[in-house]
Amino acid sequence: MPRSRRGLTAALAAALPLGLAACGSAATAEDAGDKPVVLTTFTVLADIADNVAGEHLEVESITKVGAEIHGYEPTPGDIRKAAKADLVLDNGLNLEQWFSQFVDEVDVPHTVVSEGVDELSITEDAYAGKPNPHAWMSPLNVQIYAENIARAFADLDPDHAEDFTANAKDYSEQLQTVQDDLVDDLSTLPKSQRALVTCEGAFSYLARDAGLREKYIWPVNAESQATPGQITSAIDFVEDNDVPAVFCESTVSQAPMDRVVEATEAEFGGTLYVDSLSEADGPVPTYLDLIRHDAQVIAEALTGSES
Repeated sequence: MPRSRRGLTAALAAALPLGLAACGSAATAEDAGDKPVVLTTFTVLADIADNVAGEHLEVESITKVGAEIHGYEPTPGDIRKAAKADLVLDNGLNLEQWFSQFVDEVDVPHTVVSEGVDELSITEDAYAGKPNPHAWMSPLNVQIYAENIARAFADLDPDHAEDFTANAKDYSEQLQTVQDDLVDDLSTLPKSQRALVTCEGAFSYLARDAGLREKYIWPVNAESQATPGQITSAIDFVEDNDVPAVFCESTVSQAPMDRVVEATEAEFGGTLYVDSLSEADGPVPTYLDLIRHDAQVIAEALTGSES
């Protein structure tokens, strides 16, 4: 067993109950064949990484499709995945604080894929001043993610470094097309209506890069959401700015935004995806599908046109 996996398994065994540690120790390198195993914290990162890896690496996600990433609680199955990892990728920016037991106290290579992104801060409530973690919601930021991942993969598997670089470049070109199309689709929207209103403050980076002001009901998903004051603030913003449509994310309840719609002339523009991909037969099985879906739903609802 490679030293990194030995250290990871031992650390998990020490930190977790005996039964769970036994689950982790049962995993071996042979489980993934001869390919190095890359572990990501959520499905969006896994898909981005898989595009850069191509056929050379085995990429897995700890969280499942549809999982809420912010307050996730690791399971015995997660430990089995961690025990065979050769590299861990996480988003950083305080997104996966629950994952610290896997990356801070174990002997396994680790890369924060958001490194180098121009961070935006949360501006409201208890999270004010902390970095907004949802940097992947900008196609331009994911170009940086892809570059960081390619470098990490080159360190892990130097024989295929050129392939990783080429894959990241091809992927970045597709991301640029999504960005350019969104900006073009929104170009006819009056300046006074260039606003994006959502349940969670997960679209700060997308809004910035698309020239939209942002308003949300709550800043970060949590157990307690949507206070009366937050809903009133959103209603006032929609009315003051004549916002034509509002949105909510797939992993949270739409009910608070429905109250905003009921109190204003705005329509519900559609469901957006942020923290998780869908199943393979769903609407957003890949990150490119996710960001294209969100960009199209936003543009069509705000401009009142179909692309």
